[in-house]
Amino acid sequence: MKAEIHPDYHVVDVKLTDGSTVQMKSTWGKEGDTLTLDIDPSSHPAWTGGSSRLMDTGGRVSKFKNKYAGLSF
Repeated sequence: MKAEIHPDYHVVDVKLTDGSTVQMKSTWGKEGDTLTLDIDPSSHPAWTGGSSRLMDTGGRVSKFKNKYAGLSF
């Protein structure tokens, strides 16, 4: 292997949507950083059989509803 061409592989904390935290090795961030997920296997419809709903974390749906509240389609 060539030296100095591979990214740093280190341990980061991954915070899941239910609030639990797991440690994983990753090239993301720096050693000890926390990666917060918006969607993970416990909340994604592909793994939950569609029974779980996706959360509007960015507020886009509520922003759309507020913007077009007076209009009828």
